[in-house]
Amino acid sequence: MNIVKLTTGNTPRFNIQEEKKTSLGDNEVLVRIRACALNYRDLIVADGNYPGIPSGGSIIPLSDGCGDIVDVGKNVTTWSIGTRVISSFFQDWRDGSFLGEYMQGALGGGIDGVLCEYRIFPEHSIVRAPENLSYEEAASLPCAALTAWHALFEKGETKPGDRILTLGSGGVSVFAIQFAKLSGAIVFATSSNDNKLDRLKALGADHGVNYLTHKNWDEEIKTLTLGEGVNHVIEVGGGGTLTTSMNALSHGGTVSLIGRLTGTENKIDPRPIVAKGLTVNGIYVGSVSMLQRMCKTIETKDVKPIIDRSFDYHDVADAYDYLRSGTHFGKVVITV
Repeated sequence: MNIVKLTTGNTPRFNIQEEKKTSLGDNEVLVRIRACALNYRDLIVADGNYPGIPSGGSIIPLSDGCGDIVDVGKNVTTWSIGTRVISSFFQDWRDGSFLGEYMQGALGGGIDGVLCEYRIFPEHSIVRAPENLSYEEAASLPCAALTAWHALFEKGETKPGDRILTLGSGGVSVFAIQFAKLSGAIVFATSSNDNKLDRLKALGADHGVNYLTHKNWDEEIKTLTLGEGVNHVIEVGGGGTLTTSMNALSHGGTVSLIGRLTGTENKIDPRPIVAKGLTVNGIYVGSVSMLQRMCKTIETKDVKPIIDRSFDYHDVADAYDYLRSGTHFGKVVITV
């Protein structure tokens, strides 16, 4: 079978290699991978800045994949050949609270990922793909979509009328808009590009703020909310935007801290947290049971992921470069 091997570092290298199939365990399933999706975390891994994968390390990358079960172990009763499934980011986080030990089973980080023709999974670590989605659409769900879902509905309790703020037009933010609108929330979106803001509004965002035009975009959010602020920020920026996001919150509001697109160096002023009684939730993807609940809703409500561009796996380096450019809207996927 073909696999894509990533050598991490300042100039990441991708090599397509032939590897023999390993034997299938009694409680495992063999999946023919059809599509994979990229996340910002994959750039961190490629650059050699991810914990446990030093520069010069080697790994099969990517956490997000969709494919067909082609074989099952002799003790497997929950799955059958031909079922379309998606991978779970954390292989062993089935339910309940997150434990540090689950990091060891994080696809494309703690262990080899899914950018290969065939991948063996423990039977408990996969979820049936929503029937309304293509392979590429379903492949986009395990990380970005589940992160947004976790923030809004598992850790958060988003309800009709809540004011939700999203940042940018990457995968997490786009999914957050789609999911928030399902619950009847009022969505405020930011971007540096007016055309992207128009597209975010077409997806359901009620208000758009260009953060280049409005340098103090937290004040613009306050104006749009008649001085109240938003109830919940889906915070993907990190050090460079967290303080501004907290300023945009109402008293008693929540910030779901997810990404670090703007870096980690900026000092954070803790005073708004105390003075406004804010809640800060750290969100790191989610469990298998969360993924199951999300997929059921996506199928029932016919939610369609936004795929920006699809690459062949021979062009994986181009896919990474495209994601790194920041010009994408929604998800970047690779067909296998």
